[in-house]
Amino acid sequence: MPQRPIRRAARPSAWRRGPSAAPPRDPRPEPERAGAAPAEPAGIASVVEAALYRDGVRVSSPGSLAETYRELREQPAGMAWIGLARPTEGELQSLAAEFDLHPLAVEDAKEAHQRPKLERYGDTLFVVLRAARYLDAPEEIDFAELHVFVGPDFVLTVRHGAAPDLSAVRRRMEETPELLRLGPEAVLYAILDAVVDGYAPVVAGVQNDIDEIETEVFRGDPEVSRRIYELSREMVEFQRATRPLVGMLHGLMAGFSKYGTDEELQRYLRDVADHVTHTSERVDGFRQALTEILTVNATLVTQQQNAEMRALAEAGFEQNEEIKRISSWAAILFAPTLVGTIYGMNFRDMPELDWPLGYPFAIGLMGVICVSLYLIFKRRGWL
Repeated sequence: MPQRPIRRAARPSAWRRGPSAAPPRDPRPEPERAGAAPAEPAGIASVVEAALYRDGVRVSSPGSLAETYRELREQPAGMAWIGLARPTEGELQSLAAEFDLHPLAVEDAKEAHQRPKLERYGDTLFVVLRAARYLDAPEEIDFAELHVFVGPDFVLTVRHGAAPDLSAVRRRMEETPELLRLGPEAVLYAILDAVVDGYAPVVAGVQNDIDEIETEVFRGDPEVSRRIYELSREMVEFQRATRPLVGMLHGLMAGFSKYGTDEELQRYLRDVADHVTHTSERVDGFRQALTEILTVNATLVTQQQNAEMRALAEAGFEQNEEIKRISSWAAILFAPTLVGTIYGMNFRDMPELDWPLGYPFAIGLMGVICVSLYLIFKRRGWL
């Protein structure tokens, strides 16, 4: 989505917790605070990037969660944006203790396989998104899960997968300080916008796949049924990723007045909702098209099988006719062979050996038998 300039001065967001909205954090060192967040767990951290912002400008880039907590407490009007990739349970517990995250939301964020949803726990929003990207080489869709915690002065992103590229989202926001100045809800908008914009290449890739499948169906490709089935399954997953977003964004827009969302940001979020609705409709259309293509393919396969069965039947009929002809001629030739064989045995007392008409009689007998058999087979259609 192209960046649009903010045409008026931004007012404080209702989600932002300034000095007048909430008491400042306890300035005492962390060990002295009751109920302080646990120290950052040992081992390799899953923090991709952490930054503190004030008035839309990055003021610090802490190197650890503990440092981020400390600097945010020192800047009550600031905002922390922490990006994590597959964090450990210890890191999530540390974040939960520091930012008072609801245990149910933290439990959901530990693993993927959550449905897209938007839930509010007090002054914190928990958003689950399903990002998607199209892989050209295998011609398939790769889905990834993204969890976002949005509070009065913080944004936490937890990625379970490669998409989306949140570093690009961060760069875009930092290059637009007038938008970033609107606070955590502006960051949520940018993330939603990136996820929804990421659906466009997927839609284009799927459209190209469907065009290829239609060609393969009428070309009689034997592998097209498997490809239709696999793409249909991907469309089910794609539909599960996009359809809930429509309701989520409408629910978010319903709270504009209650939570005092900036008017310009409202326009941006409505634009994202329009894009989501369009994408969801395209996905529904893809599923319907694939169902129809599968029906057409089944019909064509049935027709092809019927044609093959008919060809086999015709070949079998022709083969039977040939067998009949061969059998008929074999029977006709067998008759004189039989007579000749009998008369050729040369027995001394064999009848008709001394009969002057014996030879003409034998030849006539052979002719009569052969003609009779020929007429019989001809009448029956064997010859």
